Amino acid sequence: MTEPLLIDRTDAVVTLTFNRPTAMNALDTPLKEALRDALTELESDRSCRAVVLAGAGGSFSAGQDLREHVRTLATTEGNPLETVGTHYNPITARLAGLPKPVVAAVRGMAAGAGASLAFLADIRIGGPSTNFLMAFAKVGLAADTGASWTLPRLVGHAKAVELLMLAEPVRATEAHQLGLLNRLVATDEEVLPAAQELAARLAAGPTVAYGAIKRQLSIADAGTLADALAAEAQAQAICGTTADHRSATMAFVAKQQPVFEGR
Repeated sequence: MTEPLLIDRTDAVVTLTFNRPTAMNALDTPLKEALRDALTELESDRSCRAVVLAGAGGSFSAGQDLREHVRTLATTEGNPLETVGTHYNPITARLAGLPKPVVAAVRGMAAGAGASLAFLADIRIGGPSTNFLMAFAKVGLAADTGASWTLPRLVGHAKAVELLMLAEPVRATEAHQLGLLNRLVATDEEVLPAAQELAARLAAGPTVAYGAIKRQLSIADAGTLADALAAEAQAQAICGTTADHRSATMAFVAKQQPVFEGR
């Protein structure tokens, strides 16, 4: 049986690849469960210092597997979208809270929950065929997988409303201009190598500080200045005791390049 999620480890970088290329990497239950469980393990895996999200074949992910969902609608008497609480919300929380950098290699289509997963990454890299589609309203649904939280932060409230309600595709160039993509490479073949190269660079950095930066920004986005200052004080108290901070400070004074160990 083909594994729905491929897990590749190269040094301190772990690449998670959605592996349903004939279904445009649509998210069925085995894939969602595999992703949820992998993220849970990586959260406490100190040997992993950066994560890459990718899709096999020519697509990132078409979102929820609607063929599977049709069967659910036909057989479920209660909440047919129970997968939101069972799968998507835990995946979202774990991906957003992962205390290490996440880079999304967005090649081809990223639709619905697939797009939402890409938006949860810290940095997104795309190519000429990359396009995003907030497809939820096309099937009579509201946003999920954190899109109601990530989209306004990426593109602003007004644009988020437009993308979610009109459900029109956003092509690569516009996605880059809007901030849905951080970087746009020249060819689709370069997307994954570029993402892995960037992840390797981040994996060689101060992992504890990166995790603290992610927590700071999530608090500051929704909080007051006082909340942000408290988060900064807490973060610096943690980072200030790390071996990375001490060795990097000594290296700076000695005019040497620092070597970070992620601790």
